Amino acid sequence: MTSILTNNGAMVALQTLSSINSDLTETQKQISTGKEVDSAKDNSAIWAISKVMESDVAGFEAVSDSLSLGESTVAVATAGAEQITDLLKEMKEKVVAATGENVDHSKLEADVDELKNQITSVIGASQFNGANLLNTAGGDITVLSSLDRDASGAVTASNITVASVDFEAGLNLTSVDMSDATTAEASIDDIEDLIQAAVDGAAALGASAARIEKQNEFVSKVTDAMKSGIGALVDTNMEEASARLKALQTQQQLGVQALTIANSAPETLQQLFR
Repeated sequence: MTSILTNNGAMVALQTLSSINSDLTETQKQISTGKEVDSAKDNSAIWAISKVMESDVAGFEAVSDSLSLGESTVAVATAGAEQITDLLKEMKEKVVAATGENVDHSKLEADVDELKNQITSVIGASQFNGANLLNTAGGDITVLSSLDRDASGAVTASNITVASVDFEAGLNLTSVDMSDATTAEASIDDIEDLIQAAVDGAAALGASAARIEKQNEFVSKVTDAMKSGIGALVDTNMEEASARLKALQTQQQLGVQALTIANSAPETLQQLFR
């Protein structure tokens, strides 16, 4: 039955066209924003997961900054410790030379005093951003190394503690005396102890520096992996969206034609009254 009051064909065509237009708008939005899930209404569960992961990424980026700062601080201290080791080796040469009887002990002692002053200077200068692992005032440093989220969602911070080697208190440079051959010979054991203490300190700092460096690399990889995971959850598949856009545009054109045909159907009734 054909009615001039109710056009069922037009209503069906209009509903179909409205659905196509809605899908087309959504697809265009996904292409323009680059995100399939851009807000909570798109997919509340996926959106919530992505936001938690984004907050974790922000936290890990801050952790990376902390590790970089700690790595630089330890690197400066390590360089200072290695330099002090070299200065002590040079001092040992002077001490051994002073064990001879026919040498100028006063000049050798003056050289050693300058080396002691240089060591003191290196200890004081081996600081980064005010943190010094070679003197008494510096103390240990704590470096934020990770943020760990458990199954319940609770987050805890993990730290790496780098112990101060405190060369200011640990290296007793006054024990080295070379005013004559006898005292110089007695100081050989003392200089050996100083060298060993410096080597041990430099090695400890080097181990801490390596640990921080590896942790920083790990955090960087975790951050990249989480960013990829977020992208997999919310980013638009552009190839798929492009194909869907073309299909919807074609459907839209056909929908308009179908609605036009449906709207023109009542016009055929005029033929009955001629």
